[in-house]
Amino acid sequence: MSPQTIEATVLIVDDEDMVRTALEQWLRLSGFDTATAANAQEAMAVIDDRHPHIVLTDVRMPGLSGLDLLRSIAERGLPTEVILITGHGDVPMAVEAMRAGAFDFLQKPYVPDQLVNSISRAAEQARLKRELADLRRKLDGGETELATRLVGASRVMQELRRSALELAAIPADIILLGETGTGKEVVARCLHDFSPRAKGPFVAVNCAAIPAELIESELFGHEAGSFTGASGQRIGKFEYANGGTLLLDEIESMPLLAQAKVLRVIQEREVERLGSNKQIPLDLRIIAASKVDLSAESQAGRFRADLYYRLNMATLDLPPLRDRGDDCVILFHHFLSEAARRFGRPAPTLHPADINALLSHAWPGNVRELKAAADRFALGLGATGRSIGDILGQRVPTTSGASLAERLAAYERHLIEAELDRHQDSIAAVAEALQVPRRTLSEKMSRLGVRR
Repeated sequence: MSPQTIEATVLIVDDEDMVRTALEQWLRLSGFDTATAANAQEAMAVIDDRHPHIVLTDVRMPGLSGLDLLRSIAERGLPTEVILITGHGDVPMAVEAMRAGAFDFLQKPYVPDQLVNSISRAAEQARLKRELADLRRKLDGGETELATRLVGASRVMQELRRSALELAAIPADIILLGETGTGKEVVARCLHDFSPRAKGPFVAVNCAAIPAELIESELFGHEAGSFTGASGQRIGKFEYANGGTLLLDEIESMPLLAQAKVLRVIQEREVERLGSNKQIPLDLRIIAASKVDLSAESQAGRFRADLYYRLNMATLDLPPLRDRGDDCVILFHHFLSEAARRFGRPAPTLHPADINALLSHAWPGNVRELKAAADRFALGLGATGRSIGDILGQRVPTTSGASLAERLAAYERHLIEAELDRHQDSIAAVAEALQVPRRTLSEKMSRLGVRR
């Protein structure tokens, strides 16, 4: 790797002025940024200030030696590579230096090109060390930060956050499976933002929203005149996402012919614009999102099996909201606060009946539906006032003209049936949710005619 491809700072440490000057001039001509120090103590101050990628140091110097400097850098765990140079080197010293963590050990007189080559390799190693350290910092604090974006306290959401953090660090294509509204694009964005590609572009494409006759041009781009109406050059989504992440949402809607061409692009990591013969190399992660089981679709012949196998390096299943327990209440509070701030209104107070309405709703539209309900609640757009039950279209079955006792019984029946549905007919879970003894619950179910 040539030094020009890596931006690296080299700290030159030598007690001889002429040696420092000569090395500095040569390394700057070779494309490196440089700093200098006359001894190990001065070098540590420069390291704290400049954070160099490589320290190029003489071994024998007054005071602390180059080996002492190497040990100090290693003890502090700095992402800096050390190359030692000496005119008095021998095999035992070289072994000691390598054991202490030196990247390389060169003897005077050294060949200049050999030195530049060694520094170039050390710069690449230092860059990888820094990326790993940055990624570890993200992972260490990532769970807390990710919890503000993938909101929920349920066990399935905790597992999803852990899996997302692990997969974000791995350069693998990923499939996201989840019902409509479960937040597949939100998860895809987190996978990008917590990955080493975070500084690159994040490009989302909804395959279902692109007409079949235009999808190849949209994905691969085209040259002027490549087809009727192509008046100018267009960069496709694959090329536009180069260096970052491309999300192919609702990929199950992609025509089979386009799937074949997408497969080739993913395999070769090269794209060719329509009307061009030039192959453009790609460096990007592909995330495919689907609301249907792609494995079943491929077995049924509605999705290319080879494309499914190529994409399926890792799969994340996004749970529907109905399987996330009390997360709907946590999420509703989260979206309600956001909506109130956005609309410039105070957040309405949730009453027990509102909480029950949230917990008893099936949420067929998942998180997207819940967010819309929170927006409407913040604006007071319920049918008969600020009631979540009204917003969700829930109606407690009552008989016109019924007595208070009959209406209370109907409401109790409605609550118990809703909890039974939410907890898959588990009496223990329903008793815990309603905070009543199991015997009391069973008696009420018998009296009210509730069936599991």
